[in-house]
Amino acid sequence: MSGNYPSMPSPTKRVHQPANPLEKLLAAAAGGTALFLILGTAIFVLVQAAYWGRIMPGVHVAGIDLSGLRQAEAAELLSSKVTYPDSGLIFFKHDLQEWAVKPSELGFKLDTTATFKHAYQAGRSGWPWERIQAQFQLWQYQTDLPPVMVFDGQIAQQKLDQIAAQINQPAHEASLQIESGQILASPGQIGLTLNSSITLAGILQQLHSLQDGSILLVVDQSTPAILDISKQTEIAKSLLSDPLTLTIPNAGEDDLGPWRFDPETLAGMLSIQRVKTEAGQEEYQVALDHGVLETFLLRIGPGLEKSPNNARYIFNDDTRQLEVIRSAVIGRELNIPATIEHINRQIAAGAHQIDLVFDYDEPPATDGKTAEEMGITELVSSESTYFYGSSAGRMQNIQTAAAQFHGLLVPPGATFSMVDNIGDISLDSGYAEAWIIYGDRTIKGVGGGVCQVSTTLFRTVFFGGYPVVKRYSHAYRVYYYELNQAGYTDTNMAGLDATVFAPLIDFQFKNDSPHWLLMETYVDINARRITWKFYSTSDGRVVEWESSGLKNRKDPPDPIYEENKDLPKGTVKQVDWEVEGADVIVYRTVTLNGEVIIYDEFKTHYEPWADVYQYGPGTKNMPPDKKKKK
Repeated sequence: MSGNYPSMPSPTKRVHQPANPLEKLLAAAAGGTALFLILGTAIFVLVQAAYWGRIMPGVHVAGIDLSGLRQAEAAELLSSKVTYPDSGLIFFKHDLQEWAVKPSELGFKLDTTATFKHAYQAGRSGWPWERIQAQFQLWQYQTDLPPVMVFDGQIAQQKLDQIAAQINQPAHEASLQIESGQILASPGQIGLTLNSSITLAGILQQLHSLQDGSILLVVDQSTPAILDISKQTEIAKSLLSDPLTLTIPNAGEDDLGPWRFDPETLAGMLSIQRVKTEAGQEEYQVALDHGVLETFLLRIGPGLEKSPNNARYIFNDDTRQLEVIRSAVIGRELNIPATIEHINRQIAAGAHQIDLVFDYDEPPATDGKTAEEMGITELVSSESTYFYGSSAGRMQNIQTAAAQFHGLLVPPGATFSMVDNIGDISLDSGYAEAWIIYGDRTIKGVGGGVCQVSTTLFRTVFFGGYPVVKRYSHAYRVYYYELNQAGYTDTNMAGLDATVFAPLIDFQFKNDSPHWLLMETYVDINARRITWKFYSTSDGRVVEWESSGLKNRKDPPDPIYEENKDLPKGTVKQVDWEVEGADVIVYRTVTLNGEVIIYDEFKTHYEPWADVYQYGPGTKNMPPDKKKKK
């Protein structure tokens, strides 16, 4: 141990000199300090020994003097004095309800062992001289330490669960029921749930004060969508007082509807829906069930839909104005979400006849358009083809197909598809059976003669100088398309035919002018002629063309003989006629202001075609062994 102790005399011999008074005083003081340190150390050691295992003097816990007590003594004394866990009361409050609970019932109790250890450590930390000072201050000033309390959250949670069982309640939606025509209203209930986590935090804060106190329970509320249904009840009564009728606004003769729902049906459709007010607030109202209404509207919607269609016109060559031959169709589509919202809004207002809601789409060419507005001022192209020798069915099909295009408009820059506009080719749509080319045969089929129409359109496009986007030739030469007005064959017209077979084979062209193009079709049965006209505004384009003529001609193959069970025995009937095969190329040059704007070549390969004969079963010499061509 270090300290200030007197120095040992030096072995070096020194001359004795009398000491002065200051030196004598310092020597005496040094001797006194050493004596004080020795005495202090002895006292410190005696105090530590005397209080070994005991709490130092001056240490209190919660106002209880624990000086000199051992652990068991301190525990007994603390247990008898610190009675808050069993004598205190915590009052839990919710609305008008109150529960008084002892802290011990919440898992709050005194930890005597930890409290003793805490008190025992008072004055026993640091260096010896620090301990002496701390113990002196404990003895002189007294120190009151808090008791060490423990809190068992699980026990508190169990107690809160018992209280929650008296508070918690589920949320219930208000309901409307219809029984025997009577409206039964059941009010809603607000859901209550004790928020244990927040409440536990408040409990712990109160318990640490070791004081009685009140705690307002934190209870979460869940408000049902519908709580007060008095207003909705009145709406329901009004709705069920009369039938409900849904109508199409400004309905035409061909429109469907109206649709009528009797009160019994409406009663089964009632529901409570959440809606938003104009102010953006949510409210609840009696409404027709969204799903039921949506299902009904989805079912009728397709039958109410209309595609927008331009008006159809003809150009009056005398007045040079457009005349409407078929009014424009304003497109419409049932707006189901808007209709559902509109119906329920009108129901709330007490309405019993409600219009459906549509989205409308106006076409570009309406009934009021003028020739000047459309840029349709003159005839720009017109071509005719002839069908001498056609059957009644074929002529009927030419008329039916041509009528589909009469008065049609092609917008500037648009590509026109014949297949897209020809409609359904069937017996139901006015077509008859006639001869058609199918594969490598000519057979009876619905729509034979439509290619007379497509060929006429092709030539009107060709000689009008418009771009051809898509064109297919026939498999073999069809004599109708090489007939001139006099009824004679003109082979120069070979290669200027076009076939269509919906939906795979189409004829398309583009209106590359800045003006609308009006098409008119005319069929003259007596003259066996179909004429196609284009009206627009000419830009001065010039068309020049030439044909290579028929090249690589190939003779027809030998005749074909087929048995036809529908023919009587002994009957032989020719159903197809031979034609030679050939290749032909038609060249076209279109110029505008001296510059070439279109140059194209239309290459056509025609297969040779055989005579085809059919005969009845059992007919003699059929099929013949060898048949010479005439």
